[in-house]
Amino acid sequence: MSNICQITNKKSIVGNKRSHAMNATKCRFKINLHTHKFWIAKKNKFIKLKLSNKGMRLVNKYGIDKILKKFKKVKLYG
Repeated sequence: MSNICQITNKKSIVGNKRSHAMNATKCRFKINLHTHKFWIAKKNKFIKLKLSNKGMRLVNKYGIDKILKKFKKVKLYG
């Protein structure tokens, strides 16, 4: 699976690394992804999500049920 947050849809970005002499070298900046299991009480099972740090903070703030309702296109696995 690619490096995309399942809630916020954040992706890796491409940019330049700059040396001290300001030479530009292409590089890819990856996001801070974590795989986390959440308990869904309605379905009585665990789900696995690949989330960025921002996605984890959203789940902590609003709860997994509200997040899944708001982002209906989230692909669940596990």
